[in-house]
Amino acid sequence: MKIMISGAAVLTMEQGSALIPDGEIIIEGQYITHVGPAGSVSPEQNFDRVIDARGMLAMPGFVNCHTHASMTLLRGYADDLPLMEWLQKKIWPVEERLEPEDIYWGAMLSCLEMIRSGTTTFADMYFHMDEVARAVEKAGMRASLSQGLIGLSPGAGEALSNSRRFIREWHGQAEGRITTMLGPHAPYTCPPDFLARVLDMADELKVGIHIHIAETRAEIEEIQQKYGKTPVALMEQVGLFNFPVLAAHCVHLTDEDIRILVARGAGIAHNPESNMKLASGIAPVTRLLAAGALVGLGTDGAASNNNLDMMEEMRSAALLQKVATMDPMALPAQDALAMATVNGARVLGLKDVGPLKPGNKADIILVNLDRPHFYPRHNLMAHLVYAARASDVETVIIDGRLVMENRQVLTLDEERIYYEVQKRAEKLVGAVRS
Repeated sequence: MKIMISGAAVLTMEQGSALIPDGEIIIEGQYITHVGPAGSVSPEQNFDRVIDARGMLAMPGFVNCHTHASMTLLRGYADDLPLMEWLQKKIWPVEERLEPEDIYWGAMLSCLEMIRSGTTTFADMYFHMDEVARAVEKAGMRASLSQGLIGLSPGAGEALSNSRRFIREWHGQAEGRITTMLGPHAPYTCPPDFLARVLDMADELKVGIHIHIAETRAEIEEIQQKYGKTPVALMEQVGLFNFPVLAAHCVHLTDEDIRILVARGAGIAHNPESNMKLASGIAPVTRLLAAGALVGLGTDGAASNNNLDMMEEMRSAALLQKVATMDPMALPAQDALAMATVNGARVLGLKDVGPLKPGNKADIILVNLDRPHFYPRHNLMAHLVYAARASDVETVIIDGRLVMENRQVLTLDEERIYYEVQKRAEKLVGAVRS
């Protein structure tokens, strides 16, 4: 299909590029083939679809670098608790009862929520990942999927074997929109001997690692007590960073930890709202960026956020760094926006996703600028970070396919999703409480 987007202000997010106030974009199949000012497209060209985007801003879709999609089922169930109590007393007992179909419908709700708020790609770590992959394929989204692995559990070996099968079956599926990684949960749940097995498999399958690292002070203390090292230093010793790594959280870091992460090229998923809600701490994003680290943004799961809104996450990230450093210039809007879009794609190792330029995948959102909070238009980048709302996203294109237009999601049955999620969530939580 050949699509032309005309009349939009175009924010390409290419390095050093300026906003095109009145632009044109051509999409052919999965790819962008042209980006330029109005009148740059030959009038003789024929298009299957012309989208009149006057009054809109075209920009790259958001990339949610870390979530647990099916935890939408537990949204609002276990709030206002510290992480370990939240996990051990509330979350894990419910998760033991999760069935594959529960995971599918929880992921469907996440895909719906993410599409409606402009997210085109996400990284997920959870259970029954075949069901998440089915949801991604149905929704038309792009995703990096990892089967969660708990090295201390009795079924760790079986889960590792299942991860191998999942990666072999799903990597590159859904017209290439699905990529895969291995997902050891964290250093405190996956000891070095288990991680060695994970790394052998990563080498065998040629995939990266998605892992939580240095999320809480309790984790730091536990790893220090057991191994005499920080979690990052332990992962360096184990050899984790010999592979592409998506490191979620990275809240409590020493200067040496930061040096290791930067030197090894690890991608970091910063989750400010979840970290605030669980009182895990404030990740040193300003120091990480100054050292040259690659940092993206994630929401974490909807049970600890409690939404999947990347616009909200950008604003929180920027404001949190300012107050943490007592520097109003910390994490400026342009950097926060890059973390939420193009840098997020780099964190996930997606080579042809991100900036709006010829040769890249057509993952594009149209934001309605005809809103009170976009006036006056002194700085659209600043408005996107500090003033925009998820409901401003009007149209979403993923891999060259329209998945939402005029706020109507075209790939999913919203009412069916709401019905299934409510029914299953009540059953899961009710069984635990009884």
